Amino acid sequence: MYVSLDEAAEILKKSGIVAIPTETVYGLAGNAFCETAIARIFAAKERPFFDPLIVHIAEFEELDNLAAEVPKSARLMAEKFWPGPLTMILPKKENVPNLTTGGLSAVAIRMPKKQMARDIIKLAGFALAAPSANMFQHISPTSPEHVLEQLGSRIDGIVDGGVCEVGVESTVVGFENEMPVIYRPGAVTSEMIAELLNSSQLQILNSQPKKTGIVSPGLLQKHYSPNTPLYIELPSEVPSNSGLLAFGELPANSKDFAKILNLSESGNPTEAAANLYGMLHKFDSCRLSGIYVTLLPQAGLGNAINDRLIRAAGS
Repeated sequence: MYVSLDEAAEILKKSGIVAIPTETVYGLAGNAFCETAIARIFAAKERPFFDPLIVHIAEFEELDNLAAEVPKSARLMAEKFWPGPLTMILPKKENVPNLTTGGLSAVAIRMPKKQMARDIIKLAGFALAAPSANMFQHISPTSPEHVLEQLGSRIDGIVDGGVCEVGVESTVVGFENEMPVIYRPGAVTSEMIAELLNSSQLQILNSQPKKTGIVSPGLLQKHYSPNTPLYIELPSEVPSNSGLLAFGELPANSKDFAKILNLSESGNPTEAAANLYGMLHKFDSCRLSGIYVTLLPQAGLGNAINDRLIRAAGS
């Protein structure tokens, strides 16, 4: 099941699908231009075909092979934040299959920071569509073991790159009149983008637009969810056999929880992001009646973590 980089590239060249590590989460990769491979990704994840996939590239030059138009602000962001956890949604060229983009006329593109991911893309010789390597709407994988548990029998291989450094999915940005719209928060924060563009006019979209339909990965109300019910508000009376996912200082009633995991005892959002999905996987193995979480301060990377927790709860 575990394969080398060269073996992964050969599988991908034959329309296969392979889980590969990135700095954010593990992605389920296939040839972005091959509808057979793309269909297998959707089938393995049981992901609906309307939900677009992110296409991963290894070189800046590949951006112009995929995007029909690239606004000036998008190029500035690519120069600053690529390689890294930033995805940009841009008008697609005709060579990008509609199946890859969920039927949209735009394609989501990013260049991962993890060298191993870019090496696989180079060895394969084409861009890779790679959504998170998990079952649809379930907890994203940040280790090869997480992938094996959810998709082991459904895919052609897993490249072991260790534990993901960032731990939450990429920031997703679209553009309206050259100005970025943040569809999904991530490690490239709104503050970082605003500073780069010298603008405070950033629009942050916190829910799926009802009139236009789906426009970006990661905007469904329920996503990233453990099998154990997850609740955002702490209870006044703690139910039996329940868990607490804390951040920083523990609440006064913490002793009443059967299991406690702390995203970051020191209150560090970067540490919390790296621990998020791994701890949700641990809770799922404990057979608890529920998981209660405390949200982070709503700023910087805290926005991304809170977004994932709220969607995990289906709130």
